[in-house]
Amino acid sequence: MLLEIQVRAAQALELTADVLVVGIFQTGGKGALPPSLKQIDEALGGALAKLMAREEFSGKRDQTIALSTLGRIGAEKLMVVGLGDRRSLGAPEVRTFAAKAARGANVDKAASLAIALPGGLETELRAVGEGLELGAYRFTKYLTGDRKPKRSLATVTLGLASRPKPNARSLVSIGQQVGSAVNFSRDLSNEPPNVIYPETFATAAEALAKANGLRVQVFDFKEIRRRGMKLIDAVGRGSSREPRFIHMSWTPKGAKRKLVFVGKGITFDTGGISIKPAAGMGEMKHDMSGAANVVALMAAVAAVKPKVEVHAIASCAENMPDGDAYRPGDIWGSLDGKTVEIVNTDAEGRLVLADALAYARSLDPDLIVDNATLTGACMVALGSTTAGWYASHDDAAREFAAALKQSGESMWRMPLLEELRDQIKSEVADVKQAGDRYGGSITAALFLREFAGTGRWIHCDIAGPASVDRPTGWSQTKGATGHAVLTFLALIERSSR
Repeated sequence: MLLEIQVRAAQALELTADVLVVGIFQTGGKGALPPSLKQIDEALGGALAKLMAREEFSGKRDQTIALSTLGRIGAEKLMVVGLGDRRSLGAPEVRTFAAKAARGANVDKAASLAIALPGGLETELRAVGEGLELGAYRFTKYLTGDRKPKRSLATVTLGLASRPKPNARSLVSIGQQVGSAVNFSRDLSNEPPNVIYPETFATAAEALAKANGLRVQVFDFKEIRRRGMKLIDAVGRGSSREPRFIHMSWTPKGAKRKLVFVGKGITFDTGGISIKPAAGMGEMKHDMSGAANVVALMAAVAAVKPKVEVHAIASCAENMPDGDAYRPGDIWGSLDGKTVEIVNTDAEGRLVLADALAYARSLDPDLIVDNATLTGACMVALGSTTAGWYASHDDAAREFAAALKQSGESMWRMPLLEELRDQIKSEVADVKQAGDRYGGSITAALFLREFAGTGRWIHCDIAGPASVDRPTGWSQTKGATGHAVLTFLALIERSSR
């Protein structure tokens, strides 16, 4: 359920809520009381000024002080948050500010939150709406009794320095819908694997499509095999939970371009015959994060209604070891027609993506973007807060980099090193599924390129917990779910200009 948000012109002292958050631009001096806080400080008997002086608060980005008001103003708790230099403040920073405010309110068990925005941020209300929904997110579905939260954030009042423009509420609403879309992907990932598996993932995608006026097709295992998606067949055949292939689409009249987003949907990954160690295997329910992201993206697309044709493809399977499971040493065909030598059944994600990329090519798009928790090697290279991405063409790379800058998400371009191509050459098939130990993220990308064709293509390797404990406060997901959705949306919106 979305937060109830009101927007009105109000000074900080006029706002009433359980928690009041005041955003402050950076000032020259440390500990100096900004004029906008003078009335609040007087109401608190000078306590705020003393705290700011002691903490040398200057409004630097992410600098925060908090104190109890003892009932002297209309909020039980006051938080003053630094926004940094006004000239460097954009939508990503405002989104982060709003997310932290909402997250802090939930930590304090607050039902209501008021935010005093300084003058000049009236144009960033969509980012505020996005941040509030992202920061307020919690996955509590399976908590009962004393574990179930008794209170959670429900209402927010945004106090603006000037009278709201007529479109203010609509900007906040669009932001909330975008934030809610990201939260949908987190919900899918947080569900246990006995609840979300290929069939139920497809059902969730169908429900989302129906609610948002989107087209959707779902291929069952019989149809997957009929169409010749042999690599999806290979990965999914070892589980009693049959694979599914999902195609969602937004096709507005007068569309300027066609973009296709492809997601890896391994709803649980044991590693198959090349079984993973027990430690950490429970986290493998998050291996469908790429598919969750592209499905959730479509809800955001429906909210912003771009003049761009957008397709989302989710290739879903469960990787399990039974008597019918595929094996190291197998050779499998593919939708593309190439044969693939299997060397490690725990490198299954690139296989389901390969058939999905071949299918995406048949749509004749202007750009294909795939999205996957593909390799641990990428996290070894870049750490747990930054994703890696690859581009087949420099013009596509420039376009994607601009979208990244607009979204503020942390991703780093990686090279498609041709000298590593020999690692995926096979002596018995057209291509080998995986390369050597070193350069694992790169060789995985080179493998995918075999099926992406010669057109414009971006590969995002969102290995590891890319969205956990980032400054945005987008907590409550241990997979990479939600990471890159805002970038994909920015890419789409830029394409519709």
